[in-house]
Order: sequence, then C-alpha cells, then structure tokens
Amino acid sequence: MSDDKTAPSDSTIDPFNQLQIIQNDDGTITRNWTNFPSTVATPNIPDEHHHTLDVLSKDVPVNQSKHTWVRIFVPCQALDPSSTAQLPLIVHFHGGGFVVLSAATSLFHDFCSNIAAKVPAVVASVEYRLAPEHRLPAAYDDAMEVLHWIKKTQEDWLHKYVDLSRCFLMGDSSGGNIAYHAGLRASAQVDDLLPLKIRGLILNYPFFGGVKRTESELRLVNDPFLPLCVNDLMWELALPIGVDRDNEYCNPTVGGGSKLLDHIRMLGWNVMVSGSSEDPLIDRQIEFVKMMERKGVKVICHLDQGGKHGFDDSDPVSAAKRRAVLDCIKDFVLSSADNRFRASE
Repeated sequence: MSDDKTAPSDSTIDPFNQLQIIQNDDGTITRNWTNFPSTVATPNIPDEHHHTLDVLSKDVPVNQSKHTWVRIFVPCQALDPSSTAQLPLIVHFHGGGFVVLSAATSLFHDFCSNIAAKVPAVVASVEYRLAPEHRLPAAYDDAMEVLHWIKKTQEDWLHKYVDLSRCFLMGDSSGGNIAYHAGLRASAQVDDLLPLKIRGLILNYPFFGGVKRTESELRLVNDPFLPLCVNDLMWELALPIGVDRDNEYCNPTVGGGSKLLDHIRMLGWNVMVSGSSEDPLIDRQIEFVKMMERKGVKVICHLDQGGKHGFDDSDPVSAAKRRAVLDCIKDFVLSSADNRFRASE
C-alpha cells in the first residue's frame, strides 16, 4: 500500500457532480435522481398474463417511522398452485456508496429479478436509510431490523414461498459492505433469529477502504466510474463524524479482522466474493478474502479480467460479467443450501 498523500488526482473531477448531489448547510444532501431511473414493482398481474413474466414484485413496509421497506421478488413458477416447494431467500442490499440509489433503482430491480428467476429464489431487496442524514451504523441497524422482521412476518409471499432455513445475505458495492456487517451481527444472534437460518454471504464488488492507498486505487485514481475523489467523498459522508477510513465499518481488515468471524467459521457459513481487475477496489477485495481465509472462513472468490466496479448493462463487457456472476450466484446458493459447497483453493 501507498501513503494517502502520494495519490495523484484529476482536479477537474467534481465528486458532488458525479454523484449528482448537492451539500446543504444543515449537513444533509439534495439528490438528483434524473440519471438513476427507477422501476415500479409489479405485484398484481392478471392470471392470464402471468405467463409473460418470469418474476412478480411488490413493496412491503418494515418500519414506517424510518421509511424502510423491502421489495420482494417471487418467480412466477412458485405461484403455480401445483407447486409445493419452498425456495431459498436472498436478502439483498443495494449499492450507491451508502449515499444514493434505492431498492427501486432499475439496475438493482432488474438484477434482483434476474436472480429470483435464475436460481430460483425469493429475493427481498432492502430500502435502508442513507447517509449523511443517517450515518453508519444506521444501514447495519436497518439490515438487522429487516432480518428480525422477516423471521416473524406473516407477509403472504414470504410465508408461503420461502424456506427460512435457507437464507443468504447479498449486496452490491456498499450493499456488499452492509451484507458483511449484518452477517457479523447475525452470527452473534443465531438463536434470536430462528427460524431464519443464514447459510452464507454473497458480496459483489464489496465497498471497503482504508487510510493507506492500495496499488489499484493509485493505478485507477481517475477511474471514470469510481474515481478516488468520489470514493473519499462517499466515506466522508457515510462514516461517523470524527473517525477515519481505518474504522472497522470501512476497513474490515483492521486489527486482523473482526472476532465475530470466528462465529461465521464455526457456523459453517459460506462466503462468495466477486470482483474485477479494473475495479479501483480490487486490492481491497483480495486483501479481504485473504483475511477471511486466514480466519478459516469458507470463501470462494470470483475475479474476472477487465470490467469495472459494479454492473453497467450499457457496457457489453459489464453485461457479460453480470451474466457470469448470476451463474456463480445460482451455483453458490444451490450448493450452499444443500451443504455441497467446498471452499476454493
């Protein structure tokens, strides 16, 4: 790693403009959603048209005072009255640097819909509170509240179509960070979460950081998708005031890693981490995988050449990468749920 001060940067990049946010005097931000299209849930398609859709979705409130909710995706095949099989549950956390985007953002809606159809599984995508109005650990608190809500809810789709003993936590970018930290907390609350049983974590391009720069951060300092100045701004807005990027919320390897990883190891949870060679955070992700391996956690790592941080279906390389990750997630969920997973060498 290199010292923070050695990182060159393009002074023409305005991180606020790139994130389409405006900082207000009271510490809040105004978000411009025009370049982040959203998709409306489709819960009530007439029966005669069900064959034209692979997946239905609906939004269900969790905590109205916090404005948190979940978007539930159910593959239409599960709605067949002749089907009695219950499906794995994937609890999903969207990306956006803890600062922007939503469970309704089209990118994440489409991704969750594709996963629900491909695995098949029921997916519950979480709308959690955003920073800086709600700095970390607010998103982790919301994640845990959702898990406790799932275990006791009588919500029809979750009650009818889900096998609560086959649950996975999944997230993209900052959502991967949330899935990891929620997993740590959940590993210490196993009995309290019953009958919900977590089998593993799926971390897609997890958003981690640290004070010292990695070689990939320096090499890709002006990456068009995630330049270093944008990375730094998101952490500045998301972390508790007064802490640096070596806080455990940002840097999971600090101090050798969380002691709660011993719980994950003993529980036999499986962890999948995916990343790309041209992601500025790739070195962080590799370091994270090595840390978990040293802790004895069963982990499989999917690293592809090319691509960038996250998914972008307008880019053929990224779209192909997304399809490959979907295949990996399907194999991971089905093998982990059946206890057939083996850690990669």
